[in-house]
Amino acid sequence: MAGIADELSSSVTSSPLASFMSISPTSLGSPYAPWLRDLKSDERGLFLIHLLLNCATHVAAGNIDQANAFLEQISFLSSPDGDTMQRIASYFTEALARRLLRSWPGLYRALNPDLPESSSASTFHARRLFLDLFPFLRLSFLVSNQAILEAMEGEKVVHVVDLGGSDPSQWIALLQSLAARQEGPPHLRITAVGESRDFLTHMASILSKEAEKLDIPFQFHAVISRLDTLNVESLRVKTGEALAITSLLQLHPLLAPNDDAAAPRKHFSTKIESFLTSLWGLSPKIMVVTEQESNHNGSTLKERFMEALYFYAAMFDCLESTVPRQSAERARVEKMLFGEEIKNIIACEGLERKERHEKLDRWMQRLEMAGFWRVGLSYYGLMQARRLLQGFGSDGYQVKEQNGSFFFCWQERALFSVSAWRFRR
Repeated sequence: MAGIADELSSSVTSSPLASFMSISPTSLGSPYAPWLRDLKSDERGLFLIHLLLNCATHVAAGNIDQANAFLEQISFLSSPDGDTMQRIASYFTEALARRLLRSWPGLYRALNPDLPESSSASTFHARRLFLDLFPFLRLSFLVSNQAILEAMEGEKVVHVVDLGGSDPSQWIALLQSLAARQEGPPHLRITAVGESRDFLTHMASILSKEAEKLDIPFQFHAVISRLDTLNVESLRVKTGEALAITSLLQLHPLLAPNDDAAAPRKHFSTKIESFLTSLWGLSPKIMVVTEQESNHNGSTLKERFMEALYFYAAMFDCLESTVPRQSAERARVEKMLFGEEIKNIIACEGLERKERHEKLDRWMQRLEMAGFWRVGLSYYGLMQARRLLQGFGSDGYQVKEQNGSFFFCWQERALFSVSAWRFRR
């Protein structure tokens, strides 16, 4: 099945509309021209792609009048509840407009005040919907748990550090698997790091009840902290414990340049270097890392724009193939999750830019530099992941293995990677 991501790829190089790549704003005419209304969906999609590419070029160059002309055209053709390309275009248009607005800091701040707590709750709800509407997080839970089970075979005391506070369902599944171990369950301690006290309290209650039901010796330790300010001493890792660490889409914000005010980390150019070094110092038996498989951390807007357009085209394609257009849940994920990520990638710079996704080959370099050794994920884990996908109701999703790491794909495009690591002296 050809999706919008394939259309995007081919349109950039071989489309009959390729002449639009260099169209000028004055040649566009009125956005209300009748011929625009008569465009078929695929024609409109190609036209939107080229309008977006031209608009991004003018935004990057600071050509405000030309960018504004393209934004007017795109806004007329795009819609957050239209077809796939109309939806994508509406969020990229907003991101480009926000970047232009940053030329006037006072105007930008007046129109974009700090988000209230209710917005944080909305984002949290959107992340929960992402878990339900896509298989990617559940695949990561399953693969991570299998890697932990294999690494902890025969261990009597196991400590799992969950960076970011995952969904409790991941650890319920781990508790159930440990309870079924032939040698009996270990003493299990889970330390969850997160910013929401309420969520971690809820998580503690659910997991403690499950452990009691399964008769597993269990402790839960909550650490209220952002990862960029985390003191690893607060994790309370003890001698004699077999340590596992999991990170689910948590490490990329630490690729931001280091804040000079952070004195203990002043010898590192980015926060990630010191953070990985501190994790290495805990001597984990296994560490499982899941990250977006895309490069949204380029130094130029044009580079990030193209990568983001490909990546989110595939994500929107997933929803178009599996969820009705009128779905309120779909709209919420697109707006509160993907829309916010797109705005951060396109409109923000410096410390404000948190969505610094990078591909696995870059993470491998960083982890190896910090002293970690790669562990191959097992064939059994791969088979489990593929079995899970069979029950998801779409043949567009795939799991691929490459050099011991797994990639979660839509069609042929890898969207997320999972890799496993261990302490190396």
